Amino acid sequence: MPYTKEQVAGIFPSMVARFLPEKADGVDAIVQFDLAGDNGGQWWLRIANGVCEHGDGAAEAPKLTIKANADDYYAVATGAMNPMQAYMGGKLKIQGDMGLAMKFMAMFAN
Repeated sequence: MPYTKEQVAGIFPSMVARFLPEKADGVDAIVQFDLAGDNGGQWWLRIANGVCEHGDGAAEAPKLTIKANADDYYAVATGAMNPMQAYMGGKLKIQGDMGLAMKFMAMFAN
């Protein structure tokens, strides 16, 4: 099911609201999201000092970049698709700090 650009953009404030600072101890990173498709775009999350912020556009020097079709990432972010299965199936591409990538989803409540 295709999602709207507004629904996709809404993922990021939702992630900030679900952020678990205790799971991000010692993390100081920017995660870039490059989402393809008609409803895609670029967004980022900055995680530092127990705080998560979001914004749109290209971030300066991200430690991790996640590339996906916007609909696939929406499914992962909302729990409809397993992130590991999405990665193994080639629906999520990850560039950068793989250690951060492994911890990333655990930093957010379901």
